[in-house]
Amino acid sequence: MKIGPYSLPGRVLLAPMAGVTDRPFRILCRHLGAALAASEMVASNPALQQTRKSRLKRDHAGEPAPRVVQIAGAEPAMMAEAACFNVAHGAQIIDINMGCPAKKVCNRQAGSALLADEPLVARILEAVVRAVPVPVTLKIRTGPAPERRNAVRIARLAEDHGIAALAVHGRTRDQAYRGEAEYDTIARVREAITLPLIANGDIDSPERAARVLRDTGADAVMIGRAAQGRPWIFREIQHYLDTGAPHPPATVAEVRHWMLEHLRALHRFYGATQGVRIARKHIGWYLQGRPGGELWRRALVRVDDAAEQLALARRALEETAAAAC
Repeated sequence: MKIGPYSLPGRVLLAPMAGVTDRPFRILCRHLGAALAASEMVASNPALQQTRKSRLKRDHAGEPAPRVVQIAGAEPAMMAEAACFNVAHGAQIIDINMGCPAKKVCNRQAGSALLADEPLVARILEAVVRAVPVPVTLKIRTGPAPERRNAVRIARLAEDHGIAALAVHGRTRDQAYRGEAEYDTIARVREAITLPLIANGDIDSPERAARVLRDTGADAVMIGRAAQGRPWIFREIQHYLDTGAPHPPATVAEVRHWMLEHLRALHRFYGATQGVRIARKHIGWYLQGRPGGELWRRALVRVDDAAEQLALARRALEETAAAAC
């Protein structure tokens, strides 16, 4: 699969997720087989560009190419300006967010709220693609509501306006993350366009990834929530797609190494105080579903020291792994 001049090394991509896909997580997922990893959503409002939060979102130091920054907004000129700004700060691909269902985003008529205004969608696509010399991609949902699925029309607009690749989450805006993703609409999008197509939504295993690719005709799959606490899912899926056989399960030693390296990277990136706080949710995901994992998570939430967090997280993983045997 190619996006503009970039040939991707696989067919499994990390979905952009607010509060999750920061630089430490993106680098870890790329190391473990993700062919591409987009940043957290960056607001197009120029008044927010110099906040510490925004500066961290556009920090790509040590990140493998191509570096993808996702932008969000509802005003074409402002979106174009945001695209230019992020390209100047290292973005090699710009992704436009028209898929986020969060109320605080949709209330500003951004994210998946844009799907209800197809003329505005066209103006944003045209403005951003014209503004930057790098590939522009688009992430959408299947429509505003189940009775108003318009992903095929949006996909045609994307192709007509020079979008380099399209990702489709198999839910509408109204569904948020409720119910199950449906892939029939993604298959209809495949029939309507020729640009690279990425299927997203509820893809949580190698077998499901292969089935979604087969049933939709998509070129790649995008993994979101299933990668939380399980970043090695990318190598598992890619191995299965390449060979038809399951990848050997991650060992306790491997998971311990990846988790501790991830926590250390968070501490370095954000600083010890904020890094410890942000690491808590990731520790919870690493321990989720493990015997005694919830008790350990509650204990770790009370830890404020970085060294203590690392030591206790290591002990938690080893003891929950032993309990599972």
